Amino acid sequence: MLGMALAAIDGTIVSTAVPQIVGDLGGFAVFSWLFSGYLLAVTVTLPVYGKLSDTFGRKPVLIAGIVLFLVGSLLCALAWNMAALIAFRIVQGLGGGALQGTVQTIAADLYPLKDRPRIQAKLSTVWATSAVAGPVVGGLLAGYADWRWIFLINLPVGALALWLVVRHLHEPARPRPKTRPRIDWAGALAVFATGTLLLTALVQGGVAWPWLSAPSLGLFAASAALAALTVVIERRAAEPIIPGWVWRRRTIASVNLALGAMGLLMVAPTVFLPTYAQSVLGLGPIAAGFVLSVMTLSWPVSAALSDRVYNRIGFRLTAIIGMSAALLVLLAFPLLPYPGEPWQPALIMLLLGAALGLFQLPLIVGVQSTVGWAERGTTTASVLFCRQVGQSVGAAVFGAVANGVLAARLLNAPAPGLPDDLDAVARTLEDPGALSAAATDQLRRAVDAAVDHVYIGAAGAAALALLALVVLAPRRFPVITEPEDRRP
Repeated sequence: MLGMALAAIDGTIVSTAVPQIVGDLGGFAVFSWLFSGYLLAVTVTLPVYGKLSDTFGRKPVLIAGIVLFLVGSLLCALAWNMAALIAFRIVQGLGGGALQGTVQTIAADLYPLKDRPRIQAKLSTVWATSAVAGPVVGGLLAGYADWRWIFLINLPVGALALWLVVRHLHEPARPRPKTRPRIDWAGALAVFATGTLLLTALVQGGVAWPWLSAPSLGLFAASAALAALTVVIERRAAEPIIPGWVWRRRTIASVNLALGAMGLLMVAPTVFLPTYAQSVLGLGPIAAGFVLSVMTLSWPVSAALSDRVYNRIGFRLTAIIGMSAALLVLLAFPLLPYPGEPWQPALIMLLLGAALGLFQLPLIVGVQSTVGWAERGTTTASVLFCRQVGQSVGAAVFGAVANGVLAARLLNAPAPGLPDDLDAVARTLEDPGALSAAATDQLRRAVDAAVDHVYIGAAGAAALALLALVVLAPRRFPVITEPEDRRP
């Protein structure tokens, strides 16, 4: 849990310190890479670490991930300009990829099927706590100490996690392979390069350059060519990083697609709800964060109780019920009155968290239970990889949808100079004297319409998740029960 906390809180603690970092180091034009670079490194290394943990064991991979993350944190605290800080954030992400996938795999190794909901709920609590505490801690450190402490605070936490893992995590002895394990370095490099180009195109498209510009088209074409090359390399490899059985087995393939769709729909609340709360409801940043954070309160509770459902009706049907509820909740958001009260979207998020807790945890526990120790790391990493890619695709697609709706609604605005993208809306509304009352109201209504369309799109992603489960997933997951003496 301490190891996972390093990766969990890092995603939120940096955001509130961006003004101080930019004021000290400069580089405002490229500061978004503080987040994009970290996300890229985490996502593209997940499959690699999953295969390594199946080959060499979880403990060495987790130790290497913690050490790499701490080295990256120390280098970030010593950064002398924005380019160096971005580079060191990527080093952090290389360690974060090992933390996310390996911790989830170890949880399945350590505990039998009946205990996994309780453990996974505790891990979900780590993410929920980090989502709430990260921005607060980051703001306090940036405002009253120095932004470099945001990275230095990782060192004692990581050192304690490292000591506990080294001292107390004991993996059972596994039979030595008859031949020396071969690492698919070519496949690892191909996966890394393909993921980097694809995610760069998705993250920067429509932001750093237009979608139909030469950089975007070139990156998408190059990533498609590299993806084809990756398939060829992996088919010929003796021990591929992403083996073909990940997609040939119906259970794993359906869970990968369903959680990829969940990553897609998660963009609506996490990215666009704070903008809605500030621009439409007129809340401050902290209050807007709390409207979103109520989702993290119901999610772990629902996840912890999900075993009472799937033990009776199965993993697949439980997940279908959870995503069906999420679909209805997402469709309810556009029905909220304008401008409405803060408790209304907060209630929507509370219900959404409960629905998604009932959806995600049964699928992760279920798919981990269908494979043995030697395949669990690869399976878990493939699921998390698909979810991360879904989030990147969602950010790109829904960002284009929201900005398109906003521009269309403001085409015949009564006041000149209104912003035509969501990033500039909050800055415009912060200066109440800059716009007339009519122009301000039209801008707020345009944001309301843009976010409504995003939530409709998220409902479409929920429908895709349901389709993957209904069409592909078997009615009963083929669960494998490992002997107790094989557990750490």
